Amino acid sequence: MPIFMHFVPNLTFGHPMVECLRKSVGQDPFFDMHMMVSRPEQWVKPMAAAGANQYTFHIESTTNPGNLIKEIRESGMKVGLALKPGTTVEELAPWANQIDMALVMTVEPGFGGQKFMEDMMSKVSWLRSQFPSLDIEVDGGVGPDTIHKCAEAGANMIVSGSAVVGSDDPRSVIALLRTVVAEAIQKRSLDR
Repeated sequence: MPIFMHFVPNLTFGHPMVECLRKSVGQDPFFDMHMMVSRPEQWVKPMAAAGANQYTFHIESTTNPGNLIKEIRESGMKVGLALKPGTTVEELAPWANQIDMALVMTVEPGFGGQKFMEDMMSKVSWLRSQFPSLDIEVDGGVGPDTIHKCAEAGANMIVSGSAVVGSDDPRSVIALLRTVVAEAIQKRSLDR
């Protein structure tokens, strides 16, 4: 059973911003809302109405993941389920066949620029071995120096903030991250 944790009650990018971005950029970009909030249930309908494609919540932030997963699906969005570093990957396992993406946090949520926690790669590897078709995302401290570890462990979705924004050449950093992940996916498919 997940331990109920306190998350920040405010949003950095709320549904009004999502709605504005959706109107501005059209339907093509995929908007994954990583909700590091207390009571994630309260934001499902507003985010769906604003144009979010996926709603990712922390298992630690709710007492009833099953109901929240159902509500997200019924709102027309994909479901992502996130784990803080201190939460065991086995807590996500009962829900893995009901979600579209598992997010393994590789830093403590809430602050950019933290050091990558390499020991979280065992969670990624375990998820990949148990749920081979599940999208697995890593978030926190991911950049050119750590991307190979993420991709080799089985992550196929990457969040990289500081490494991209702080680079003199963000496009080349993004290209490198994409290439490394694509090569690891191809290698895994050949190894089967």
